[in-house]
Amino acid sequence: MIARALIVVALAGLLTSTLYLLLVGLAALRFRRKRLPCGAAKLPPVTLLKPVHGIEPHLRDSLESFFRLDYPQFEIIFGARTSNDPAFAVVRELKEIYPQVPVKLVTSGEPPWPNAKCWSLAKMVDQARFDHLVISDSDVEVAPDYLRQLIPALLDPGVGCVTTVYRGKPTRGLWARLEALGMSVEMTAGVLVADMLEGMKFALGPTMAVRREALEQIGGFAKLADYCSDDFLLGKWIAAAGYKVILSPHVIDHVILHLSLRQSLNHQTRWMKSTRYSRPKGHLGMALTFATPYGLLGLLTGVASGKLLLGGAIFAATFLNRILLSIVAGWEAVRDPRSLAQCWLYPLRDLMGFGFWLTSYFSDQIRWRGERYRLKVGGRMVRIT
Repeated sequence: MIARALIVVALAGLLTSTLYLLLVGLAALRFRRKRLPCGAAKLPPVTLLKPVHGIEPHLRDSLESFFRLDYPQFEIIFGARTSNDPAFAVVRELKEIYPQVPVKLVTSGEPPWPNAKCWSLAKMVDQARFDHLVISDSDVEVAPDYLRQLIPALLDPGVGCVTTVYRGKPTRGLWARLEALGMSVEMTAGVLVADMLEGMKFALGPTMAVRREALEQIGGFAKLADYCSDDFLLGKWIAAAGYKVILSPHVIDHVILHLSLRQSLNHQTRWMKSTRYSRPKGHLGMALTFATPYGLLGLLTGVASGKLLLGGAIFAATFLNRILLSIVAGWEAVRDPRSLAQCWLYPLRDLMGFGFWLTSYFSDQIRWRGERYRLKVGGRMVRIT
């Protein structure tokens, strides 16, 4: 009786993950065909806001890609807690190489808000000359046409935010490769399906192009001071204020900073926990999108109950399901060559993703930038002293 029930659960998981794969396929096709305005008679000046914090892998290459932007007029504001932050030394070197790019360095001091990044961004916005703002993380790399791809869509007065999906770019090691696969496949799949089914009601942190008036309408970065998922909420509140949030078909690279197993596990578990609190219903529904756990359940139950052929068939079907998901979301949608070449690794990443999802329900605490926080309803953070 128990074995039969477990086989039913495994088959149900195979069914829901297959339906999800079909949705991702439709969403990826829609995404590849998506076209936004990519030219304008007169492009407005732009302020790029880039919080930095210490030295990260590939930091110089990531920052230099913004100095190489092909755009009529822009400035870059870098923000850190102190003037002797090591990342500022890299910025100063790049200023010498690219003197034509206007750059400002802003120090914010120790943050009184739980979300230190938003505290820094609030200080940076005060120094911004222009009303079209592009917020991007320090660990992303972009192409020279980055701003030309984003800003035209933001010229529509009804649009308050433009955001992008991203490919994971591993530095070195197995754990970085697996985390990068998760970014290119799992993250992309979820975002594209959400955009197809209900439209964009959130933003993604690696790139958020916003109109200053939309940011001020929701209360600025002070409104996000106590929250972990500031990017998700920024887009959510801009959409709630009556503006459109647009997912651009432009794709950027997100460099994986976590080289060790422990770093990678901590980062991905923290992300899952923040998602659990910022969108609890959607997070709960993620259980239906995984495949490998149900395949293993079917295989082990088949072995234990003498139904090896059935168990093996369920496992093989889920394994193939995840390979196809890696190709459809990672390659077809965001053109990540690793998602194609290493698609055989994705079933393992899918199993890990299920583990992170499950672990997110075991604790309400996270560690971020050396501090411990407790998460509350809506993703609000309370520092644990």
